[in-house]
Amino acid sequence: MPCNNQIQEEINMLIRFSQSSDHQGLKVHQDAAPELVSATRRLFDKDLITQMDGGYLTPLGHEAADQAHALLNILNSGK
Repeated sequence: MPCNNQIQEEINMLIRFSQSSDHQGLKVHQDAAPELVSATRRLFDKDLITQMDGGYLTPLGHEAADQAHALLNILNSGK
């Protein structure tokens, strides 16, 4: 299944969360880019983040973010 724009936007949002600290969340303001606001809401609806406007990663969100970072590291390694 190819990545559509919505999935790509969600992945881009997930990788904004810190991998090194569970105590750092994100806040997406309503005047942010519409695609960022929409992606954040979809992540909340999928139980990957704690608030509609960001918050913190849930346990499932941590897993998804870790996988997204791993995939990006593999793809960016050039091997």
